[in-house]
Amino acid sequence: MGEYKAKTESLFPILTAPPETSCQGDSPADSNRLRGIARLAAQGDAAGEGHCVEFRTLPVRSILNSSVSRRGLWFAKSINPYRGCEFACRYCYARYTHEFMEMKDPADFERKIYMKENAAWLLQQEIRHLRAGEEVALGTATDPYQPVERKAKITRSLLEVFATQSGLRFGIVTKSTLIERDIDLLRRIADKNDLVIHITITTPDAKLARILEPRAPRPDLRFQTVQRLRQAGLRTGILCSPLLPGITDNARALDSMARRAKAVDASFFAASPLFLKPCSKGTFLTFIHEHFPQLDSSYAQRYADAAFVSKAYQKRITDLVLAITKKHGLNRRFTDALLTRDAGSETGSSSEDQRLPVQAELWPSINNEKRALEKRGPSSVAAEKVAQRVMMTS
Repeated sequence: MGEYKAKTESLFPILTAPPETSCQGDSPADSNRLRGIARLAAQGDAAGEGHCVEFRTLPVRSILNSSVSRRGLWFAKSINPYRGCEFACRYCYARYTHEFMEMKDPADFERKIYMKENAAWLLQQEIRHLRAGEEVALGTATDPYQPVERKAKITRSLLEVFATQSGLRFGIVTKSTLIERDIDLLRRIADKNDLVIHITITTPDAKLARILEPRAPRPDLRFQTVQRLRQAGLRTGILCSPLLPGITDNARALDSMARRAKAVDASFFAASPLFLKPCSKGTFLTFIHEHFPQLDSSYAQRYADAAFVSKAYQKRITDLVLAITKKHGLNRRFTDALLTRDAGSETGSSSEDQRLPVQAELWPSINNEKRALEKRGPSSVAAEKVAQRVMMTS
């Protein structure tokens, strides 16, 4: 599989099932009646099969997407090299993305994986329009290092493009240990850009992780990945999200996670409660019924009318995470963006600082410039303040 184009030959010829035993679903709908991304999906070519997973190419016309936070306070560009994700996390909020391709079965999200064609070439064209300091997030909906990346190498091809750039803010989020393969490129990117890597580790309990995130790497392996990325000089933190009410949202569980995060020198530690979009609600509540039936009524009540938890519960979690990070001397994150803007904010700051992170943490180059201006006199400092960028958390 070439790095600049997802080709059509089989990725896993040995594992390809014969027609009568194939796990793939129905053939794509008639493209004549489809529109938008659904039509592009129908035009893709078969690219092999794994164990009950079908891979297809996706002839997209753009690779950079504009993303806006749910509170509308920040926007950035995002890239998802794949549509669908093999990790099959029971809580995944991105299952709805397959609905745009007229795939209504939530399981299609993990069984039908689409690989974006010509991703690196498209990025080369579109990256020219990015401004200095603009943010790009890789892996906001699907994992850029899911198993198929080992052979497809689409993510690596994108990193090769980013390695030629400077002055950008680049965030990556993944559950995969495969990111270690690209340490060489990540270091080159970090030399000329603001790079922040997020490794999601929902729980240190391997048994729970196996049923919650069936095809993701074991938690202990993910902790090792954080340590290796830190040893390579890369800013890498842990997302302990989502927190599952009644399962992983207690002080003991969070303390265990934070202790391990400190042991591997995580740059920051963040945790936020589970939210259930309609696309993932059925899948997750089925998981709860099968493995934690005693919590059926609790979840039914908590998520009956809304995807998000109550403000009171959110505050309790926020306070708990703050106490845990202070205890272990871990830096935190405060925004809902999987990007760069407050990664590594210092613990122990005031509540106002938590809402608006110290810019020295976010813009090290600007901070250095400020010090230089201060040496030149009050007038220079005043001029710098006029041009200072104000950051907003979402």
